[in-house]
Amino acid sequence: MSDGVVKNTPRGRTRAVKDFLRKFLGYRGAQLGLLCLVFFLVLATVPNILVGPLETVANATGDFLVPPSGEHLLGTDEVGRDVLNLVIHGAQISLTIALLATVISLIVGTTVGMTAGYYGGRVDVWLMRLTDFFFVMPSFVLALVITPVVLEVMGRGGDILGIRPSLFVIIVVIGMTSWAFVARVVRSQTLSLKERTFIDRARVAGSSNLSIMVRHILPNVVPQIAANGALVVAGAIYVETSLSFLGLGDPLQPSWGTLLAQAQRAGAASAGAWWYLGAPGVCVLMVSLSFVLIGNALDDTFNPRRRVIP
Repeated sequence: MSDGVVKNTPRGRTRAVKDFLRKFLGYRGAQLGLLCLVFFLVLATVPNILVGPLETVANATGDFLVPPSGEHLLGTDEVGRDVLNLVIHGAQISLTIALLATVISLIVGTTVGMTAGYYGGRVDVWLMRLTDFFFVMPSFVLALVITPVVLEVMGRGGDILGIRPSLFVIIVVIGMTSWAFVARVVRSQTLSLKERTFIDRARVAGSSNLSIMVRHILPNVVPQIAANGALVVAGAIYVETSLSFLGLGDPLQPSWGTLLAQAQRAGAASAGAWWYLGAPGVCVLMVSLSFVLIGNALDDTFNPRRRVIP
């Protein structure tokens, strides 16, 4: 294809991947973000190996709000649980919620944006008005309003797809309220791509609209989806942390937001227990910053006009 789009030959794809990795990894922000992200992914993947099972009130030591020491590297909480144990197990919950919510967000945003851009007309108008609503309304506000309502309607019964109901609802709500920006980006790219010569050739060859969108347009909007997806993850982490901090998380599977809420209720700030508030807070900041750095590096890599010397 001569339109500057994804080449479908194996050699062309291999060369494109190598060129992308060389440029992407050339950014210091990408290197730092990936290093930090891999660190937290390891923590989230094998928490039992690193710190043992999740500590509960029943097996707490009884050492209340003990500062960091050789025995407790990040101190203890108000009931004597090891904060390092809670933070590492909380990484698994926070990252799982953020990543699954992002997958939902990207699927919805890509579908809406590609459909609106390709079909145009009234379809575009109605879908973009819906997108505008979600775009101007902060996702946290929508999630804050919707989450307790959905939890009340669904109840807190058995697990859904292996996920506790409260966590499942938070994942779906965050995903369904944070797709608007992705839809706008995908639509703008689709409007440009559908006028290219290779799309006309596909129509002449008898390809259906669905086939054209999936086989020809989607591969060429993946770079924009990936770059914006990293930023969506960062936003999802903040929304999840905020919802859990306000009491909408699952206390039986504590995330970083739940730990911050427990620290606040225990009066950690007034008691000088900075480790209790600081540990989960720093984790949220570092993971969010990692995804922002990765997203910016991806955007610079895919968009030469924004590229600067690293």
